[in-house]
Amino acid sequence: MQDTRHAQSHSVGLYTPEERARRDASVWTLIQGILAPLQFLAFAVSLVLVARYLWTGEGYMAATISILVKTAFLYVIMVTGAIWEKVVFGQYLFAPAFFWEDVFSFVVIALHTAYIWALWTGALSPVELMWVALAAYAAYVVNAAQFLLKLRAARLQSQGVAA
Repeated sequence: MQDTRHAQSHSVGLYTPEERARRDASVWTLIQGILAPLQFLAFAVSLVLVARYLWTGEGYMAATISILVKTAFLYVIMVTGAIWEKVVFGQYLFAPAFFWEDVFSFVVIALHTAYIWALWTGALSPVELMWVALAAYAAYVVNAAQFLLKLRAARLQSQGVAA
């Protein structure tokens, strides 16, 4: 019975009043708000370094380190995001309000992890590794857009509640 109420509440809006209160009171909301732009900055710097390597053949080590830094941010934001979801929605992942964002997050994680595995095992050439990183980054951009749209929806919902 509670699952039905929970699902119905999300057909009307992103958060129930109780979930919004938990979201606003949670330190994990602040942590996510700090990590997300830092991850984007790591992505932007890394994207430039990867493109530079692919264009000129120079800077392989800098590009590799930048991908590892970006991947570390991804893993940290995924773990802290799961904790945030547990605090706000009562489950670690796949809460109805963020189901598809979580599904696509696993695609992003799989691609970043494939890069790490290929780097570790030497399974791919440096150029091939950079293309895997670019695929991971393309998926990250889609996933980031999903979350930005949810952030906008939450803001609009809050404005509607306040009105």
